[in-house]
Amino acid sequence: MYAIVETGGKQYRVEKGRPVRVEKLPLEKGEEIVFDRVLLYSDGSGTMIGQPYLDNCRVKGTVTVQGRGPKIVVFKYKPKKNYRRKMGHRQPFTEIMIREIEI
Repeated sequence: MYAIVETGGKQYRVEKGRPVRVEKLPLEKGEEIVFDRVLLYSDGSGTMIGQPYLDNCRVKGTVTVQGRGPKIVVFKYKPKKNYRRKMGHRQPFTEIMIREIEI
């Protein structure tokens, strides 16, 4: 059983009992969250597709981690002009443990 939910402008495939990393949400560790923008739901017997969302389907989860991803290096330069800029970036994320998919 799995569902596809939309949050933070992106779509994620979620399954019960598995964590999912989404764009940073303004929640504390241990808080509960409900995703009501469910695009697709599938169990072993069939699949339901929303137009654009499923009305009667919700996904519940608990925030487990508020963190930052690995560092990436952004380096810009222009040849023969002595122009160099080096910056780093760590993208913030929220990790959510999916508790149940209601239909």
